[in-house]
Amino acid sequence: MIRTVSTEELTENIKEMCIEANYFLSGDMRQAMENAAEREKSPLGRQILEQLQENLRIASDDMIPICQDTGMAVVFLAIGQEVHLEGDAVEDAVNEGVRRGYADGFLRKSVVGDPLVRENTKDNTPAVIHTRIVPGDKVRITVAPKGFGSENMSRIFMLKPAEGIEGVKNAVLTAVKDAGPNACPPMVVGVGIGGTFEKCAVMAKEALTREIGRRSEISYIRDMEEELLEKINRLGVGPGGLGGTTTALAVNINTYPTHIAGLPVAVNICCHVNRHVTREI
Repeated sequence: MIRTVSTEELTENIKEMCIEANYFLSGDMRQAMENAAEREKSPLGRQILEQLQENLRIASDDMIPICQDTGMAVVFLAIGQEVHLEGDAVEDAVNEGVRRGYADGFLRKSVVGDPLVRENTKDNTPAVIHTRIVPGDKVRITVAPKGFGSENMSRIFMLKPAEGIEGVKNAVLTAVKDAGPNACPPMVVGVGIGGTFEKCAVMAKEALTREIGRRSEISYIRDMEEELLEKINRLGVGPGGLGGTTTALAVNINTYPTHIAGLPVAVNICCHVNRHVTREI
């Protein structure tokens, strides 16, 4: 049975999600920050975590952005194959939602229309859109505004297969060490392993939207997530990059089959707000 969904509904939800993601920290991230403040062993690190939480409370109470960099809108769409989208082109509908959200929410417009000419588009469009067709008659939307302080610290490594799991771990630790304070820690580390050059990058980005504390269903990947989180937190970067035992709140790893000759690894780092909102329509 085909279900018709108006693209105006898509637009309106994305508008609201852009504002929500920029004003309010998600519940899982808020809990992770509270847990980190309780565990942090450095007095200065604990003080910084408490200040970050106070900033989040002020943003929520006063309805203002939790960070001055309100990001470039990244939108994941999982569209049920039994859905008929009626109205504007999907890409146009998504961009209209971002346009309205950044205008109505008084969010900073940070997108330039050409990467070299650098003229601001003045409405934070276009978004970066990743679309999948899935079973069912629903549309699942995830909006993840991505600030570029942390985005600029992300890396792709095209490893040799012989480097194996230890090579992957070293790549992740190298990316985090090189990022240091520049990614506004405590950070969330999204990792994509496998696929191709571009596939691993998208997986790493999507890994950031996984609920904090929910581990991979693959046992050895779950073990690697826990091991890497422990090793990252022993680096001493700490909250705000000023030292401490909380450099990362989570390491989330996604995997995909790859070619016999390759082992692509992407590390997409996000700052302590790790903004994302998911809805289903």
